[in-house]
Amino acid sequence: MTPARNWPMTRLVMTGAALPPKLFLPSRRDMVVLAPLALVALGAALFLRYGIIQNTPIGLACEASEESLTCTVRLAVILLFVRSVFGWTALVAAIIQLIRPSRVAFGIGLIAAMLGLVLYNLRLSALAVALLVLSLARVAPHTKAASAGPPAFEGG
Repeated sequence: MTPARNWPMTRLVMTGAALPPKLFLPSRRDMVVLAPLALVALGAALFLRYGIIQNTPIGLACEASEESLTCTVRLAVILLFVRSVFGWTALVAAIIQLIRPSRVAFGIGLIAAMLGLVLYNLRLSALAVALLVLSLARVAPHTKAASAGPPAFEGG
C-alpha cells in the first residue's frame, strides 16, 4: 500500500526535539487555590457593591459625616473604582500573564478582574479576562519550543 492511500492508518512519530510545546495550564493544585480565591473576590465585590456602596441607609449615614469603619471602606472602594484601579490592575496582570505565563500573574489578574467586573470597571476587566483566556494558549515558561524540523511520518 502506498502512504497516500493508507493515510488514515499512518501515525505521526514524534522525536524528542519535535514534540509540541506544553501549554500553560494551571495544575489541579493551582486550581484548588485559584478557584476559591476568585470566588472570595467575587463574593467580596458583591458584598461591597450591594451591601455597602448601594445601600441607601449606609450611604446617607456616611454622607452625614458618620465616622465608622464601614464608611471608610465605602469611601476607599469608591475612590479605587472611580480611578479604575481594579480594571487597570487586572489588565496589567493579564498582559504580564500573556507575555510570560505564571501562576502569580494569573491569580492577580483573575482576582482583580473579579473585583473590577462587579465594581464598575467592566470594560478593562472584561478585556483582562479575554487576555487571561488567551494566555492559556501560551507556551509554559519551563518548556522550550525549539524543534529540529518537521515531525517524521511512519506507516503503521
